[in-house]
Amino acid sequence: MGQLSADYLMTKLSEAKNHFERALDCKHTDFDDLYPYMIEHPQFFWYKRYVAWSELLTIVKLSSELEMDWRDQFTEKQAEYITSRVMSSRVLDEWFETNDSKEHVG
Repeated sequence: MGQLSADYLMTKLSEAKNHFERALDCKHTDFDDLYPYMIEHPQFFWYKRYVAWSELLTIVKLSSELEMDWRDQFTEKQAEYITSRVMSSRVLDEWFETNDSKEHVG
């Protein structure tokens, strides 16, 4: 098996971040296609966010183990949330609150 490229891992990290942000915004993700019967379940969006968060933490863990800098793709606050690993209500409420000009589109 060949060496995992940095570009590949950074692409996967970007995809995982996008997946989590889409889940936060209640936008369509692969999870909707995998579990279409759950869409009417009251906990559906919680599960969807949990799955996306877990994916993001897994990619970050791999990046860290390979000594790759994953923090560049996140704000300082987002990196702190990821480092603490717990998806709290604060993470859900404040993920998009940034100090730069990047706006959250709801």
